Amino acid sequence: MIGSLRHLRFSAPVTHIYNPLVYARDGYERYLRRFGSTTKAVVLVGMNPGPFGMAQTGVPFGDVEMVTGWMGIHASVEQPRAPHPKRPVLGFACRRSEVSGRRLWGWARQRFGTADNFFSRFFVLNYCPLVFMEESGRNRTPDKLPASEKKGLFAICDHALQQAIEIYRPQWVIGIGGFAEKRAVAALVDMEIRIGRISHPSPANPRANKGWANLVETELSAMGVDWLSE
Repeated sequence: MIGSLRHLRFSAPVTHIYNPLVYARDGYERYLRRFGSTTKAVVLVGMNPGPFGMAQTGVPFGDVEMVTGWMGIHASVEQPRAPHPKRPVLGFACRRSEVSGRRLWGWARQRFGTADNFFSRFFVLNYCPLVFMEESGRNRTPDKLPASEKKGLFAICDHALQQAIEIYRPQWVIGIGGFAEKRAVAALVDMEIRIGRISHPSPANPRANKGWANLVETELSAMGVDWLSE
C-alpha cells in the first residue's frame, strides 16, 4: 500500500501530505502487534488520520493520552518528508488533544474497561492513511478531493480494506461516519458481511457534542451489536 501511495499526485488546494504509516510506523506496528493479531467481531473504520491523533502517534484516532495511558503504547516518531510549518509533528510529546480520539477511546474505556477487553472483540482502522493539508494548515478530507484524484486513491484504499477484512473476518464492519460507511459498502460489495454506521465523534458533528458515548450506544444497540459489550 505504501509503495502505491507514493506514486499519487494531488493538486491545489492541497499543499502538504503526511503519511504516518511511514514516519510514525513504529507506533502503528506496536498497535497492530499489541491489539491486531487476532480475528475480530467488529471492525470500526474511520476516514483518515487527524492532525493531533494518528498524525502524531501512528495509532488510529491516536490521542496521545489515550494511546499511552490506556493502550500502554509508547513509540518513536520521525518527521514527514515536508512538514507544514503550522502542523508540526511532535509525536508523543504533542500536548494537543485529539477530540475524536478522546471520545472514541474514552467510550471504549468506559464500556469495556481494559484495552485488552475492548480489542478482543473490536478493532479500529482508518480507510485512508493520508493527511491532506491546505496552505493555511487546514485539513482537507479525502471526500473533498477532485474526482480524478479520488479514483486512484480510493482504489488503493479499497484494496487495503479488503485485505484487512479478510484477515480479521469480522461479523460487522462499521463506518465511523457516513464517508467510511460508503467506502466500506463500495469496497466490500463482494463480501458477505454486515455493514453499518455510527456517528463520527468529531466536534464538527453537532450530534457528537451532545453526548457521543450515549449516542453510539444507541446506534450500536439498534444494529444489534450491543451484545458485544457483555
